[in-house]
Amino acid sequence: RLIPSSTTTCVASALMRATTLRGVGATARHARRFLSSTGASSQAVRVEFDKPFLTYNLDNAPPEVTTVTKDELLGYYTMMLKMRRMEIAADTLYKGKFVKGFCHLYDGQEAICVGMEAGCTPGVDSLVTSYRDHCQQLARGDTVEGVLTELLGKAGGCAKGKGGSMHMYKADAMFFGGNGIVGAQSPIGAGLAFAHKYKDDGGVAFCLYGDGAANQGQLFEALNMAALWKLPLIYVCENNQYGMGTSKKRSSANDDYYTRGHYVPGIKVDGMNVLAVREATKFVKAHALSEGPIMVEMDTYRYHGHSMSDPGITYRNREEVAGVRAARDPVDRCKRYLLDTEFATAAELKDIEKGIKEEVGLAVEAAKAKPFPVPEEMYTDIYTDQSSSFFIRGSDMSVSVGSYGITK
Repeated sequence: RLIPSSTTTCVASALMRATTLRGVGATARHARRFLSSTGASSQAVRVEFDKPFLTYNLDNAPPEVTTVTKDELLGYYTMMLKMRRMEIAADTLYKGKFVKGFCHLYDGQEAICVGMEAGCTPGVDSLVTSYRDHCQQLARGDTVEGVLTELLGKAGGCAKGKGGSMHMYKADAMFFGGNGIVGAQSPIGAGLAFAHKYKDDGGVAFCLYGDGAANQGQLFEALNMAALWKLPLIYVCENNQYGMGTSKKRSSANDDYYTRGHYVPGIKVDGMNVLAVREATKFVKAHALSEGPIMVEMDTYRYHGHSMSDPGITYRNREEVAGVRAARDPVDRCKRYLLDTEFATAAELKDIEKGIKEEVGLAVEAAKAKPFPVPEEMYTDIYTDQSSSFFIRGSDMSVSVGSYGITK
């Protein structure tokens, strides 16, 4: 229920009610959420975060309270749930042998993607990430069908079916893809930030990597250049606690990744709370534009193994995964916000869930029905503005394509 702030007795009643509706894993601080507003979709509630932001070499931090409207919360919930259902569908497709090669799923980490998109300026701010990239592709404007089409290696995908799971890409939305090599995106992120500064377009570059890539030398080489030139670069470590099958405690001498920039400031964020991520994103973008690079650690968790070839329970047990899911699940948290504030009823959320399930199911069938790329596509897109006569030698000269001697 939305409570008029001037009505003290109503506020007290609401706080008591909210305490009883804390939901799994919430704390008593979730009770202190309420503000008044007018209008239906523009109604706003006050949310106080239950985990503080931790900072390194910063004089200030994002606010630990925010307001959010009904439309915003419904949008975040719908997108995160759609991502969750899409990744579950990808799991099923992989197990059905429809997906070839690697497949890294994002379920459990959806709040990072959705919160960052809510806090940045899509179309202006650039984004590059690792091979765990399906949800970033969706958030930047692709459809579930489009993502699954590429995942299945079918014609019509964002990389014409030639990239697959690890190489989503949407340059028209300033998303410069997933990268199959651990940490390879870190210097690309610095390059994108350089481009923003050179063009003076008001944008920043977000470069995402996992805790498994946090010890890569190229990350620190690029960070040094970014610091020297004060580039608008935001390095985001999605710390899901395990680099492949190795826990952060076993792989990193210092696993406070937000402090690893040394001469570059940092901040640690509850990556399971979409609103905390949103507010942190606004804060770090403003910092990057005025001061230069900043390191962000998103404290999160992945439910699946590192990839679909990893069962995910040899280095951790099912009880650990279930415990995190019960206590911190980002989709459930957003759902609780909607129910506790009476922005939505359980029946209304059930209808949203049903609609998303149907949408993803139809997308799966549509992706399956699409054709594979024609064989000739193997020889295209090797160089920019490549001519049809470009010579590519085959395993022997008889199966080469193009005209011998033509190199562009």
